[in-house]
Amino acid sequence: MAHAAPRLTARRAGLVACRHCAHVWPAGTPVCGVCRASLTSRAPHSLQRVWAWWVAGVVTYIPANLFPMMKTSMLGDETASTIIGGVLDLLHHDAAFVAAVVFLASVCIPLGKFLAIAWIALALRRPAGSVPAHQLHRVHALVEFIGRWSMIDVFVVAILSALVQFSVVVSIHPGLAAISFACSVGFTMLSAQSLDPRLIYDASEQGRT
Repeated sequence: MAHAAPRLTARRAGLVACRHCAHVWPAGTPVCGVCRASLTSRAPHSLQRVWAWWVAGVVTYIPANLFPMMKTSMLGDETASTIIGGVLDLLHHDAAFVAAVVFLASVCIPLGKFLAIAWIALALRRPAGSVPAHQLHRVHALVEFIGRWSMIDVFVVAILSALVQFSVVVSIHPGLAAISFACSVGFTMLSAQSLDPRLIYDASEQGRT
């Protein structure tokens, strides 16, 4: 059975595109003649940066679940709740829908992003063609899309902290977990964005040869 002819890519054609202004130059050109940006066919050390931001995200996600996300002071009595504690409190007050949203945005989505990014990075290290390229692209695009919705918990705490301030009667302040969670979300977004998608094309092209 004959193999399909490899598709013509910029690298096969001996060209390199500038990431800033999109002008195309012959391969080996060090600097873009339009915007003076450095030209590289592939982002250098892409997977290393993916793993570095991924580890930073995992490390900061741990205190985000151990420390209080929000501290509430009412008539001098202060209470603190973690992410899971807040979900359980919402369930106790018959707010199942809100609890489900918080649990999805603060637990399921972050853990899913960690697993998805690690799976993509590991798949690129496997023999070429072991994982379909279009499947890797879909997962990568999904991780980048849902990344912007992972800050729901932090936004809620920030809004409540700004609005609910009634001196000694009641006040709400963000806890250490809010900062850790925001950092974790930022690090995982940087991890996903650090991956050069063209590495997936390279892996699929190698699988055809």
